[in-house]
Amino acid sequence: MNLLVQGNALVPFVLRSLARLTGTDGYELIDGCACRFDGKNRSQIADEVARLCADNALDWAWIPKERRLSDFGLFVTDMDSTLINIECIDEIADMHGVKREVAAITESAMRGEIDFRTSLERRVRLLAGLHEQALAKVYAKRLRLNPGVESLMASLKAAKVRTALVSGGFAYFTDHMRRKLGFDYAWANELEVVDDRLTGKLVGSMLDAQAKADRLTATRDALGLAPEQVLCCGDGANDIPMFRAAGFGVAYRPKPALREIADCCLDHVGLEGIARLFA
Repeated sequence: MNLLVQGNALVPFVLRSLARLTGTDGYELIDGCACRFDGKNRSQIADEVARLCADNALDWAWIPKERRLSDFGLFVTDMDSTLINIECIDEIADMHGVKREVAAITESAMRGEIDFRTSLERRVRLLAGLHEQALAKVYAKRLRLNPGVESLMASLKAAKVRTALVSGGFAYFTDHMRRKLGFDYAWANELEVVDDRLTGKLVGSMLDAQAKADRLTATRDALGLAPEQVLCCGDGANDIPMFRAAGFGVAYRPKPALREIADCCLDHVGLEGIARLFA
């Protein structure tokens, strides 16, 4: 296994310390933000590597030698607070004067304190009566891509990796992201609208945590891929089943529940760091 570290500032002294920990004579610079080490004693040095990287604002991961981005056939990602900078439902709620109540439920669900299905039903009910134009306002005024998204998508396309956006959020936003970024697939929940206003209900079945994992598995099988050929990304407890169904899971600015099971956490670099893992 190789140890790959990345950050916005690679300090030579820290890199030399990591080289000593991994028992290597040197290291391979991938670019100005990433470096690869031949990790010979992973089990014995894991805690020390984690501490040293945390103290120096470095993200790190153990990657099988010679594994490259083109070895994957499918990339599946969450949307809210992963691909984009907001939780869409919280911003929609702000248009309706109920952001505090909705955001509190969102945070509790992301931490895994209440199940996603219950939390979404409660939050959507609070949106009843809001004009559907609020969705367009959120998209135009508040939604921004997280750093590195476009670079990551370009790398995935160059490596001929299929891409899927699967969200417990809303189809209005995933449809825009699919068109903007060129995703091959996109799935999310559909808000019910009657007379131009949200009813506080969803149309059709809910896309919850297990449904996200089921979409991943069904797409993987349809493409004839093995589990280890699936790469996924997310940030909260709702992504845990999806991570367990994938071959490699990257958690972006994650909540503790997801951090515990992720293969890699990106706390410092942008989403372009996913492609760097397998450069």
